[in-house]
Amino acid sequence: MGQDLRSAQRLLLSLHEGDTSRILARCFCMTVTKMSWRPTYRSSKFRNVYGKVGSREHCFDGIPITKNVHDNHFCAVNARFLAIVTESAGGGSFLVIPITQSGRIDPHHPKVCGHQGNVLDIKWNPFIDNIIASCSEDSSVRIWEIPEGGLKRHMSEAVLELYGHSRRVGLIEWHPTSSGIIFSAGYDYKILIWNLEIGEPVKMIDCHSDVVLCMSFNTDGSLLATSCKDKKLRVIEPRSGRVLQEANCKNHRVNRVVFLGNMKRLLTTGVSRWNTRQIALWDQEDLSMPIIEEEIDGLSGLLFPFYDADTHMLYLAGKGDGNIRYYEISTEKPYLQYLMEFRSPAPQKGLGVMPKHGLDVGACEVFRFYKLVTLKGVIEPISMIVPRRSETYQEDIYPMTPGMEPALTAHEWLSGINRDPVLMSLKEGYQRPSQLVFKAPVKEKKSVVVNGIDLLENVPPQDRERAPAGVLPAAG
Repeated sequence: MGQDLRSAQRLLLSLHEGDTSRILARCFCMTVTKMSWRPTYRSSKFRNVYGKVGSREHCFDGIPITKNVHDNHFCAVNARFLAIVTESAGGGSFLVIPITQSGRIDPHHPKVCGHQGNVLDIKWNPFIDNIIASCSEDSSVRIWEIPEGGLKRHMSEAVLELYGHSRRVGLIEWHPTSSGIIFSAGYDYKILIWNLEIGEPVKMIDCHSDVVLCMSFNTDGSLLATSCKDKKLRVIEPRSGRVLQEANCKNHRVNRVVFLGNMKRLLTTGVSRWNTRQIALWDQEDLSMPIIEEEIDGLSGLLFPFYDADTHMLYLAGKGDGNIRYYEISTEKPYLQYLMEFRSPAPQKGLGVMPKHGLDVGACEVFRFYKLVTLKGVIEPISMIVPRRSETYQEDIYPMTPGMEPALTAHEWLSGINRDPVLMSLKEGYQRPSQLVFKAPVKEKKSVVVNGIDLLENVPPQDRERAPAGVLPAAG
């Protein structure tokens, strides 16, 4: 900067007096632009968080990870099991491996293989850690109960099969506070809300004009944010299906959206009009324009956002990238503070995230990814660690966090009740709840009727006789 100013001074001396003001203004603007590139720092206990890749014995090796190009993670993790969608012929399948049985996986390891089409998404029940949901190109959602010690043989019979979508189902999300409620989004542009206590769909959200790309709940599950291929970002009241806020994202094509805890903010990842990867911060009560937009880079891979409400940290991981950027988010300017970047030469196909109660608090671990490396057939754990000297429990980085006890029954939530998650302390580590069990409903086969139309008429013929159903009222 000093050299630039000296050059400007020599230039001023050589010019007539009438040009002085113009040159001064130009030099001032040049100086301010250079200063703006200088980062501004503020005090943060997470400023020095670093990523640590698990040793080879803690990785999961020899896994035929799916080559499906669907934009999803193909991985789900909890404190007991790791589930990975695998490459298979003649239907979809996924592996379920006890989290403690790392190392090289037997190529003949038993699989969950009941779907007749490729598996597109898998999610563990947040309250019962041996219950997992899957959705598939066969237009179904299935609920599976994994045996206590893991799979000993192939599993082809689900405890519950859910039909109602007329095309493949690309996304599923468990409700964050209510037991027995799961959402599914299909390529028929519909979101169905399922009550697993009766095994039937109970609501339908039909406000999208194209494929739903992402679903995210706020803390108590009273609001649902969606991104869609129709280039719109929506905030929806899920029980009524009413769209509360809607943004037509022309300059920021939204791919993924996530609620930022109790901040009343949304964060989206997408692409700018110049095809650069971009993130944007929004007020959930006013989507007329983003609070801030920030360009990341010019790469083409989809950006996946992960938000930790306990630390207010945001992690950004690109599909096909080897790095993970992380930021700290606040309600005050500058809102988004870049912290650091974890770098790795191996590209990631997807990432699973360990729930908070499964972290190693003794090592000051605040987040853990499970990275899918397709080329190597390896799942690598990546721990995000706060460097601390003390070995005692660090209460300032481990506040009370949502636990494994539901705050509501399905009936209570459907009747309009909202409750915040039941919180737990991480001081004692993971303690498996013993009182919750999943009971599959026994019911007669009916028709899924919406406005006089049987949704099961469009279910693939091979599944028509097996499809359980119920009466589906339209939302609103």
